Order: sequence, then C-alpha cells, then structure tokens
Amino acid sequence: MKTAPQLPIEVDSETGVWTTDALPMLYVPRHFFINNHKGIEEEIGAERYAEILYKAGYKSAWHWCEKEAALHKLSGVAVFEHYMKRLSQRGWGLFSIEAIDLDAGTCRVRLDHSAFVYEYGKVGRKIEYMFTGWFAGAMDQILAAAGSPLRTLAEQVQSGAEEGCDYGVFVTRPR
Repeated sequence: MKTAPQLPIEVDSETGVWTTDALPMLYVPRHFFINNHKGIEEEIGAERYAEILYKAGYKSAWHWCEKEAALHKLSGVAVFEHYMKRLSQRGWGLFSIEAIDLDAGTCRVRLDHSAFVYEYGKVGRKIEYMFTGWFAGAMDQILAAAGSPLRTLAEQVQSGAEEGCDYGVFVTRPR
C-alpha cells in the first residue's frame, strides 16, 4: 500500500523553495544522494567521512530540534519523538525509539528499511554512520533546553547491511 506524504510540504511559487514545518528542504532522488555519499567515502574513507558527518549532523539536528520544538511547542521526549517521526516520513528509513531516558542521557533507536541498505545492500559493515551525530545533537539540544548540563555521544552498534542483521541500532550515552 502506498500513501501520500504524511508531512506538510509547501512550495514557494516565486522561488521554488520547498518548506516543511519551520525549515527549507531539498527533494532529491535517493540514488543521487547515496551516490554522492559513496563518492566521498571512496575518496576520503568511511572513517574520516563518518567523523565529518558526525559533527555536521550534530549541529543540524540541534538546529532542527530547536526550530521544531519552538514551532510545535514541544519539549523533552516529545521533541525526540517528533524528530524520529519526521526522519521516517522523509524516506531515510523507519526509526523507532526502543528506549529513551533524558535524565540518564541515553537512548536506543532502531532503524528498519534503511535508505542506505537499499542502495548498498549487504556489504558487511555499518553504513548508516551519517545518523549518529543526529541522535547526539537531538538529545543534547533537548537536554540543553531543559537546563541540563549533560551531553551525549552516539554510535551505531548494528546495521542492516551486516550479515545476520535485519535492521540498524544506534545508542546514545553520556560523554
């Protein structure tokens, strides 16, 4: 069964800019994005690329959560839930929160139907490292907004691209 997009999309008729909720968006084919991802990985290596993406993703997730929390008047776990919902609605895969504890600075997120796994296939390694900074950035923005000094780190502990694994898993813990 197929459905229409479940997120609000507006297109400015004068500029062509797409907007969802509080932020401008780009709409590109999955293969285009992932081919660019693969090309950079081939040039600088997956490890170095993962470091760069972690920092950039952290910053972007913080910004996104800040803007969306203000727009929708959300706080705490509700911000993280909204983030997982929107990531899922945008085609990255289906993200589900298996556990989250803001006081402890921990969460565990499951990723089914990863866009990366669909393009890479079973390559025997963790390939969704692009998302790790997103989870830490989201957690840290939510913690900071609540006045907590706690900050986190995130890592991918399982990928659907690994043999014997059908889905990805990410964990976030205090630094």
